[in-house]
Amino acid sequence: MNNVSSQKAHDMRRHMRHPAAQPVTYAVSAIETKNGTWLSRRGELVDVSETGVCMRTDHPLSPGHVVWLDGTPGTMVGIVRWCRQLDTLYRIGIELEKTYVKILDDATTRFNETLLEIEKRCQNPHEAPDDLYKATSKAVDDVLAACKIFENGVRDKAMIHDARVRFREKTNPILSKSVLVTHTRTWPQGYQGDYKMLENLYRNTPLSEGIGYYLDLCCLNAQLAIAVRNRLKLLESILRNEFRRRQRPSVMNIACGSCREVFELAEDIKRSDATVTCIDLDNNALAFAADRLLFSSMSLLSSEQVILRRYNALRMFDHELNLAEFGMQDIIYSVGFFDYLNSDFLSNLFGSLYDLLNPGGRLIASFKDADRYRHQDYHWIGDWDGFLQRTVKDFRDIFRYAGIPESSISELREESGMIVFYLVDK
Repeated sequence: MNNVSSQKAHDMRRHMRHPAAQPVTYAVSAIETKNGTWLSRRGELVDVSETGVCMRTDHPLSPGHVVWLDGTPGTMVGIVRWCRQLDTLYRIGIELEKTYVKILDDATTRFNETLLEIEKRCQNPHEAPDDLYKATSKAVDDVLAACKIFENGVRDKAMIHDARVRFREKTNPILSKSVLVTHTRTWPQGYQGDYKMLENLYRNTPLSEGIGYYLDLCCLNAQLAIAVRNRLKLLESILRNEFRRRQRPSVMNIACGSCREVFELAEDIKRSDATVTCIDLDNNALAFAADRLLFSSMSLLSSEQVILRRYNALRMFDHELNLAEFGMQDIIYSVGFFDYLNSDFLSNLFGSLYDLLNPGGRLIASFKDADRYRHQDYHWIGDWDGFLQRTVKDFRDIFRYAGIPESSISELREESGMIVFYLVDK
């Protein structure tokens, strides 16, 4: 169907239209909105065909809007191709996508029904916990397979975005019983990937009861969750080697979060007489780290050796500012944070951080390799789409645009291979 807004639209239809006078409820999410706030309206179908409908309504819609239609046989979704005003009403031409929407809707219904059945089974003391977990995990795998089919079949970003929002709405009554799923949908700290969520992944312990317990387990056993725990182990190993071969190094931890690796390496930091500056914009994360410094490390590390500072890492693209604020560094590292930054900004940031290194210094950066893990866990079950989907080529391009010599870069991967570390030597 061509994108037209004139009287000629009627003559340009590719398929035979059949008259209809059917009330319909529709929901639309504006292209610009990310949070999926729905505008719900009523209209009337004027005519229908194999691939589209014409709807009459009192609300104008712009070409490109995604519209979800209820009150038709099943739910239908389409993209507005044209809008024409007739007196006080509007006629809207909508190109439909029916095949993949049905696959997704059927899978979502089965998913909810299956989890409700498992919830009932959780009340039976004779049910084996391992069987309940396997059933829950299979239900998650099955619905995410349908989500992937939908993404690959539709390939329209606005439609996929809206479908994810609606999926989370439909599944929330049962999935909200999981503390971890709820956290990845609501982000109570105000930003994605907060230190509390990462601490939950590191602890690797379910926090919920009943069906929520098994949903928590699914979160903790997701591919990338395992890789994140492996990432911490590899980071500790890399840093331990750095502390053991250096004396009095100046170290900077960017977007430090809970600083878990710092306290795991307390003895090595103490022995090397290192100074570790940990920066984060989240006061709660810094307070959490300060408590751990005071109690967990038994005061092994002094406040002169570990400096906790509230600072916006997004300001660190300017070398002169960095130099004035922090001075030259021997080690600069961050894990997770760089995944959330767009590539152009990240290239500028890496260039500035590389300039901040002393000769012989090292920049340590980790990335999630989008070719290695299932994305749907975080985009459908959770609302965790802030970290960008990048590949090895993307990572290398970022360093190249930053002006960092390729010969100075080495690569390591954690055990699963899903997260890659780049060690950049100066």
